[in-house]
Parts: sequence; structure tokens; C-alpha cells
Amino acid sequence: MSGFFSRKNLFLRVAAGFILGILMGLLLPEFSIQTKVVGTIYLNLIKLMIIPVVFCAVFCGITSIKDTSMLRRIGIRTIVLYVLMFVSSSFIALAIAYMIRPGRNLNLANVQYTAGLADFSVSSFLLQIVPTNIVSAMASGSTIGVILFTIVFAIAVLALGEKGKPVTEFMNSLSQAFFKMLGYFMELSPLGVMSLMAFSVATYGAGIFSSLAKYILCCYISCIVVFFLVMVLPACLYTKISPKKLLKGCGKISLVTLSTTSSAATLPTTIDVSVKDLGAPQNISGFTLPLGCTINMCGGACSFACLALFAADAYGLQLSFSTILLMVGAATLINMAAPGIPGGGIVLGASFLSLFGLPFDIMGLISGFYRLLDMAFTTINVEGDVTANLIISKSVGMYESPKEE
Repeated sequence: MSGFFSRKNLFLRVAAGFILGILMGLLLPEFSIQTKVVGTIYLNLIKLMIIPVVFCAVFCGITSIKDTSMLRRIGIRTIVLYVLMFVSSSFIALAIAYMIRPGRNLNLANVQYTAGLADFSVSSFLLQIVPTNIVSAMASGSTIGVILFTIVFAIAVLALGEKGKPVTEFMNSLSQAFFKMLGYFMELSPLGVMSLMAFSVATYGAGIFSSLAKYILCCYISCIVVFFLVMVLPACLYTKISPKKLLKGCGKISLVTLSTTSSAATLPTTIDVSVKDLGAPQNISGFTLPLGCTINMCGGACSFACLALFAADAYGLQLSFSTILLMVGAATLINMAAPGIPGGGIVLGASFLSLFGLPFDIMGLISGFYRLLDMAFTTINVEGDVTANLIISKSVGMYESPKEE
């Protein structure tokens, strides 16, 4: 029984809360509606941690790059490739989401949310990127402005060299403290999920499950298509590696990502398979793969694309083409701050939705089965690192595809 309450088995407790919430909603509908306050507090705690997590994760991700000579040589092309992969993944996932439309029949528009999308034009987007006051930007939850400030701040600290080390050490300690806080709040997920599921079932009925099942299916199909079109196909065509060999190596890595749902925890396996099985050079792998753990999030692209349309359809909102383009740009920046902890995507998902005026209450429903989604998203994140590493190595003339055994 003690194992059930260990931190590593949080997802089991969340699953139990998910099931109990369903039963409460079906058997005790009036009581379930009254207990929504528990779920609201849970969502408020998640929102409370959005800015601290983004600020620390982006800073520590940038300042963790130690080899500046390697950064100058292949850093730009690595970042450009990661951004291209993310944007491509976003549009592919959006296309699939528009074909499936998982939130269309959820129909929450007249129940909970009538405010509509925020006025998020190009000019307002640029103004959010460059806030006049970083404290007020943090207080108002302006994620994009905080990210830009943090990027410039981190680069400035790196430029100080030895003088900047105390700042880096302080920020690393602050980051650990914030992630510890977030870990505490995530321990409340079973109660929050139980409350939100009970309220949802009591309010919207059992029909909500078909939409949630379609959402899960949409996310998995998006990840599979992205894996083959954005990763396997370009890597095989450009590096001439055998598809069979690449898929075999990716399969070994996926066994770890599916069980840990952590890019950071998978990193030793990722480097080992990339170097020994796929023939990638050690020095480049030691740079691009750790960097990819921070900023290469093709799984995050699938997550945000499907989430945006799911939330918009659920509340009867329309996404214009310009809003979609801005969403892809914002998602690219936000995913650089993806925390490597269980449930971290829930925080970033809520941040993404609130940025565009979409109701993030729906994250309460998704958090009940987020572990299932995170298995797919983390796997695609890491497989993107692996294939990008091969492409970057080939582009600098340091990769020859291994021969078939």
C-alpha cells in the first residue's frame, strides 16, 4: 500500500481519482457540483506556478550550455532545425486535429465560458513580447514577455563569465525550490482531478467520454504521423541511414520514454543508442541531445495543436488563421520552458490556453489521463532529438550511416 502513495506512482493515484470522480458524478450529481471548489483550487495552484516555472526553466536551460565553441559552430543550425521540426509538427498535428475535431461534440459553450478569444493580433503579440515592466508582466501572467526577458537575462549572465556564476547558482537553487513546490501541488492532482471529473460528469453527462477518447486518439495519431514525416523520412533521406536500423534504435529508446515520461531521465539511453547503435559522433551528441531535452519538443507541438482546437471546439470558439500562426509561434517559445517533471505539460498547457483567452479549466479533465498522453509526447520529443542529431552531424560532415549488420 505504501508503494501506491510513493511519488513515482502519482499517476496511479490520479487514475484512481479520475475513476472515483466519474462514479461520484454519476451517483451523487448534486454533491459533485458543490465540490467543484476543490478542483478550482487545484487549477489555481497550477496557474500560480506558471510564471515561476517558465522563468527558471528557460534561464537554467540556456545557462546549462557550457561549451561556447561548440555553440558557435553548430548551435545556430541546431536551433534552426529544432524550430523547423516544431513548426512542421504543429501544422501536421493541426491538420489531423481539424480532420478529427475531438472537441466538437463536447459542447461546453453555453455552460461555462462565453467570453470568447482574447484580442490577440500581431501588434498585441509584439507588445506582449516586449513588456514595459517585467514585474507587472509576471503579475499579469504574460508568459511571452517573461520568456524574452529571461532569454536576454540568461545570455547576459553567461557573458559575465565567472562574475555571473553566483547568479547561475542562485537561479539553479531557485529552480529546484520552485519545482519542489510544483511537485507538492501535483501531489494534490488526485483530489483535483476527482473533483473536476465529478463536476464534469454531473454537469455534462456521460457523453463527455466519447470526446475525451477522440482527443486521446487525435493526439496519438498526430504523434505517429509526425514521427514518420518529420523525423524518420528526412533522417533516412539525408543521412542514408537504413529505416530498419533507425526504427530499431528508436524502439530501444521508446521503451524508456514510455515508462519514465521524462526526456531528462531518458538522456543517458538516448546518447548511448545514438552513438553505439546509430553511429552518431560522441562530441556532437553530447551537445545536441542535452540541448534537445530543453528546446526540441515535437511532442509538445502535437500537444498544443490538439489542445488548442479541442478547447476551442469544446466552447464553440473559432480560430482564425492569424491566431493559429500566432499560436504556433507562442507554442515554440513556451515549449522551451517545458519542465522535466511528471505533469509539467499540464502547467504549460494551462499557460498556453490562458495566453490566448481560451478557458484552461479543461486542463482539469485532461490531467486525469495526462500520463497516457505524456507517454506519446515524451517519446516523440526524444525521437526528434535523435533524428535531429543525425541530421546535424551529417550537415557538418561528421556522420556516416552505419552499415547493415
